[in-house]
Amino acid sequence: MKRLSCLAMACTILTCSALHAATQAPTQTVVTPGVTSPLTPAEIARNYPPNALTGAAVDKPVLLKSEGGMSIQVVKLAEGLSHPDGLVFLPDGHTMLITERPGRLRVVKDGVLDPTPVGGLPAVNDIGLGGLHDIVLHPEFVKNRFLYISYTKEGRPGQGTTLAVARARFDKGRLTGMKDILIADAWESPLGTYGGRMLFGPDHMLYISVGDRDGTTRNELSSARPQAQNLGSHIGKLLRVRDDGSVPSDNPFVKDPKAKGEIFSLGHRNAYGMAWDPKTGRMWASEFGPAGGDELNLIIAGHNYGWPLVSFGRHYFGKPVSDQPWYREGMDNPLFFWNPSFNPEAMIFYTGDKFPRLKGSLLIAGASKRIAQMIIAGDFVRQGDTMLNELDVRFRDIRQGPDGYIYVLTEGRLRGPKDTDGMLLRLELPAANGAPAEPGKAGADMLASPD
Repeated sequence: MKRLSCLAMACTILTCSALHAATQAPTQTVVTPGVTSPLTPAEIARNYPPNALTGAAVDKPVLLKSEGGMSIQVVKLAEGLSHPDGLVFLPDGHTMLITERPGRLRVVKDGVLDPTPVGGLPAVNDIGLGGLHDIVLHPEFVKNRFLYISYTKEGRPGQGTTLAVARARFDKGRLTGMKDILIADAWESPLGTYGGRMLFGPDHMLYISVGDRDGTTRNELSSARPQAQNLGSHIGKLLRVRDDGSVPSDNPFVKDPKAKGEIFSLGHRNAYGMAWDPKTGRMWASEFGPAGGDELNLIIAGHNYGWPLVSFGRHYFGKPVSDQPWYREGMDNPLFFWNPSFNPEAMIFYTGDKFPRLKGSLLIAGASKRIAQMIIAGDFVRQGDTMLNELDVRFRDIRQGPDGYIYVLTEGRLRGPKDTDGMLLRLELPAANGAPAEPGKAGADMLASPD
């Protein structure tokens, strides 16, 4: 993996001819749906395929085996959710908040879903993959009651949509003082992707992923795609801001007058998962490729991760994205990539004691309808166990509860304005006389196995 200092990286970005060409506007006219022309009924209809998975896939606790033979009991806590995307636990240990993409915030208390959504949310554009995205709590939530949501914001006619982050107080079941702290300079087609994953780092800074916003994925020309290499745009970036949305003085490009000060890293397609390794303090991000080319990256301030100049994936019309898919000077290679596609979503480092075999591992929720255990030793990464493929659902978020169990959000299909096939599931080890059904291996022991 090529690593450069922030100064060298900035220099490379300014001087590399390939990068310069990538950030220029295409010489041919680019039609951007919802920006250069209104969305047509056919364009909207293509975003809502008819093959929905409806109804609950888990009617009662189900005992499954992972690919590696680990027993897992799956318990349904809530159903009837519409594309649930973000999950957070409140400090009381009894309450969870869940975002639904159409624009609702739901409360689950003691395992029971409140039928009435929380009021006070901003209006969202929920076309395609737009809507309400992630939710996180302020590190000092107990004192200030601040929470943050990411959502799709509507622009002026001909401007399209973008990702925004709002902060509000949540107290006694109500949201108050909702205010945007960041409106990303990522205005593009409503048919594009948004990213929107958030987390607070050990430095108490808020990290936010912004997608590549490409609403023309089946065309070779795109007004959005090249912007992942443009420091003057938030498209295709990971951002780092203070808890009020202001720019930290130590951000890597803060002194570059042509760069957006919020940028922490660039060259991302769609980073839907971010996690800090509690042992090493290093930041990791999972990233959707196009048709193939899904990645797991070690994130370093100021580094460039290549999109769209470096990618193993193909465009949806079949052509390779890059003529140089593995390496370019000044760009970091992924430490792991999937082939075939895995479609990595949210991820966590599991630190609990309920699943001894998973402790210390990185767990990634896959929209490819399974969860993967990733074993990391320094810069060496391999995929360990995979699980829950039998449920035939897409996994959108994964969190470790205060009880040490694993909680996941699911959906039946990627898009659909009125789908209610989403679920909240809890993963447990089946108990036998109060003990796990099998002793299992710790993640460190699994590192010794070559396969």
